[in-house]
Amino acid sequence: MPKGTVRYWAAAKAAAGVAEEPYDAVTLADALNAARERHPGELARVLLRCSFLVDGDPVGTREHETVRLAEGGTVEVLPPFAGG
Repeated sequence: MPKGTVRYWAAAKAAAGVAEEPYDAVTLADALNAARERHPGELARVLLRCSFLVDGDPVGTREHETVRLAEGGTVEVLPPFAGG
């Protein structure tokens, strides 16, 4: 099973209580489900509003179950940002 890093930004970082943590998952859906289990409560709500980058590529509207993770990869969890 691929191992890599999940990086949380802004509200996701605050909700998770960590800036980053390892993943051990085949798909983005698996990694996010594991994060929800480790950090119940606010993180689950924040993740509903987030966008994601996997190894620098935007996930966009793809189903998270179809987004495969690579060994040594990085998932960036990006909540909506205010400002302009």
